[in-house]
Amino acid sequence: MAKGRLEAFSDGVIAIIITIMVLELKVPHGDNLAALQPLIPVLLSYLLSFIYVGIYWNNHHHLLHASSKVSGTALWANLHLLFWLSLVPFATGWMGENHWGPLPVALYGFILLMAGLAYYLLARVLVNQHGPDSSLAKALGRDVKGLISIIAYLLAIALAFVHVALALALYLAVAAMWLLPDRRIERQLP
Repeated sequence: MAKGRLEAFSDGVIAIIITIMVLELKVPHGDNLAALQPLIPVLLSYLLSFIYVGIYWNNHHHLLHASSKVSGTALWANLHLLFWLSLVPFATGWMGENHWGPLPVALYGFILLMAGLAYYLLARVLVNQHGPDSSLAKALGRDVKGLISIIAYLLAIALAFVHVALALALYLAVAAMWLLPDRRIERQLP
C-alpha cells in the first residue's frame, strides 16, 4: 500500500495532540508576573511534552520517508504508536497540575516508555517489510539510541518514586538525545 494516507493521518493526529495540550493551558488570573508563578510546573510540563511530540513527529517523518510502502501490519503498528502519543496530553496535564508528584511523573514515564516501544515496533515492522538489505534497515541498524531510551525510561519510572528531579532529568536527557532528526536515515537516502 502507498504510505501517503498513513502519513496524512499521523500528521493530523499529532497536530490534534499538540492542540489539546495547548488548550489545556489555563490563562492566569492577574496581570503581573506573580500570576504566572503557580503555572510554572504546567508550562514546563507542556514544553517537555511539546518537545517529545515534536521529536516523534520529526522521526516518524524520516522513518516513513525512507519507506516506500506500508502493510496492514505497519498500519496497526502506527496506530499503536498514535494511541500512546494521544495519552501524552493527559499525563502532561496531570504531571503539571500536581507539581511533578511521584505518581504523575511515573505515569508520564510509562507513557513515554510505551510510545518508545511502539515506535521501535513500527520501525521493526517497516524494516521487515522492506528487507534486511534495504536502506531503512541499514539506516536503523541495531537502533542503540532507541534501546538506550527504553532503559532510561524504565530507570526514570522507578526514580520517580525516589527522587522526582532525577526522573525528570532522565526524561530531559532522552529528549536531548533525540532532539535532532535521525541522521542515520538521511545518510541512506539518495
